[in-house]
Amino acid sequence: MEAIRLLAGGDAELAQIVLLSLSVTGLALLISVLIGAPIGAGLGLTCTRWHGLITAILYTGMGLPPVVVGLFVYMMLSRSGPFGGLGWLFTPRAMVVAQTIIALPLVMGLTMTAVRSVDPGLRLQVRSLGATPVQEAWAVLVEARIGVVAAIVAAFGGIISEVGAVMLVGGNIAGKTRVLTTAIVLNTRQGEFALAIALGIILLALAFLANVALLRLQGRT
Repeated sequence: MEAIRLLAGGDAELAQIVLLSLSVTGLALLISVLIGAPIGAGLGLTCTRWHGLITAILYTGMGLPPVVVGLFVYMMLSRSGPFGGLGWLFTPRAMVVAQTIIALPLVMGLTMTAVRSVDPGLRLQVRSLGATPVQEAWAVLVEARIGVVAAIVAAFGGIISEVGAVMLVGGNIAGKTRVLTTAIVLNTRQGEFALAIALGIILLALAFLANVALLRLQGRT
């Protein structure tokens, strides 16, 4: 009941945590889609002798433990690291970097799989109609759009619910780097179960809305 009261009352701390979570995750997702979707589509449209190796690398990246990614980013951004001069450690920027690294293989791998699953006859058909290579690629991407959207939703779910990496590089600082997952961990440890439950409800609601959006898109097509 206390958790519901916090949600209904528009608690200021709760709102700040949610907004920071959405901004960090949203920016990381945007970067990973802008980079990963074109690369994944390109890998799906081409076939080289390195196909097996590239697929294995991408699938390995899709299963990267987030805490390992956090450790890598922490070492890179620490004072003794190569990018320590940026001063990004324990800031939202470091959290965006970590989440982008986690989401990028998901977007690339699932986009590649979606493009490769398109009927090869489609490419032959548009090619016979005189389509250019660019038009041919666009036709395949349109056909694979549901899979591409699924890749984006999967990446969103993977990083919005991630806790290890963002806690390592963000530090879980109140009002600065505290997001939904790290706040749930902290409040549970402190016995603040009402706030932890309220944050958990919001986290589940965001994941649910992302999946509803995907299902609506599938229904329209």
